[in-house]
Amino acid sequence: MDLFAPWHIVILIGAVLLLFGGQKIPEMMSGIGKGMKEFKKAMKDEEEQPAEPPKQIPSASNKKEPMKE
Repeated sequence: MDLFAPWHIVILIGAVLLLFGGQKIPEMMSGIGKGMKEFKKAMKDEEEQPAEPPKQIPSASNKKEPMKE
Protein backbone atom coordinates (compact mmCIF):
# COMPACT_ATOMS: atom_id res chain seq x y z
CA MET A 1 0.00 0.00 0.00
CA ASP A 2 1.40 3.38 -1.01
CA LEU A 3 2.09 5.91 1.70
CA PHE A 4 0.95 8.84 -0.42
CA ALA A 5 -1.76 7.73 -2.79
CA PRO A 6 -3.28 10.43 -5.02
CA TRP A 7 -6.42 10.61 -2.89
CA HIS A 8 -4.29 11.25 0.23
CA ILE A 9 -2.83 14.32 -1.45
CA VAL A 10 -6.30 15.55 -2.48
CA ILE A 11 -7.56 15.21 1.10
CA LEU A 12 -4.47 17.00 2.42
CA ILE A 13 -4.91 19.91 0.00
CA GLY A 14 -8.60 20.15 0.91
CA ALA A 15 -7.79 20.25 4.63
CA VAL A 16 -5.19 22.97 4.10
CA LEU A 17 -7.68 25.04 2.10
CA LEU A 18 -10.30 24.67 4.83
CA LEU A 19 -7.88 25.63 7.59
CA PHE A 20 -6.16 28.58 5.99
CA GLY A 21 -8.46 29.71 3.21
CA GLY A 22 -7.52 30.45 -0.38
CA GLN A 23 -6.30 33.97 0.37
CA LYS A 24 -3.85 33.08 3.16
CA ILE A 25 -1.98 30.35 1.25
CA PRO A 26 -0.18 32.67 -1.23
CA GLU A 27 0.90 34.87 1.68
CA MET A 28 2.30 31.83 3.51
CA MET A 29 4.15 30.61 0.44
CA SER A 30 5.60 34.07 -0.13
CA GLY A 31 6.83 34.18 3.47
CA ILE A 32 8.39 30.73 3.15
CA GLY A 33 10.12 31.75 -0.09
CA LYS A 34 11.54 34.91 1.50
CA GLY A 35 12.75 32.92 4.49
CA MET A 36 14.51 30.38 2.27
CA LYS A 37 16.13 33.19 0.27
CA GLU A 38 17.44 34.86 3.45
CA PHE A 39 18.72 31.51 4.75
CA LYS A 40 20.63 30.82 1.52
CA LYS A 41 22.05 34.35 1.56
CA ALA A 42 23.24 33.94 5.15
CA MET A 43 24.85 30.58 4.34
CA LYS A 44 26.63 32.09 1.34
CA ASP A 45 27.87 35.08 3.39
CA GLU A 46 29.18 32.74 6.08
CA GLU A 47 31.14 30.68 3.54
CA GLU A 48 32.77 33.82 2.07
CA GLN A 49 34.00 35.19 5.41
CA PRO A 50 37.33 33.74 6.55
CA ALA A 51 37.37 32.02 9.89
CA GLU A 52 38.72 34.19 12.68
CA PRO A 53 41.66 32.83 14.62
CA PRO A 54 40.86 32.06 18.25
CA LYS A 55 41.47 34.94 20.63
CA GLN A 56 44.29 34.51 23.12
CA ILE A 57 43.22 34.34 26.70
CA PRO A 58 45.56 36.28 29.00
CA SER A 59 47.41 33.91 31.25
CA ALA A 60 46.84 34.29 34.95
CA SER A 61 49.89 35.07 36.97
CA ASN A 62 50.58 33.64 40.39
CA LYS A 63 51.68 37.01 41.76
CA LYS A 64 49.36 38.56 44.27
CA GLU A 65 48.81 42.27 44.30
CA PRO A 66 49.24 43.97 47.66
CA MET A 67 45.98 44.92 49.31
CA LYS A 68 45.32 48.59 49.77
CA GLU A 69 43.88 49.78 53.06
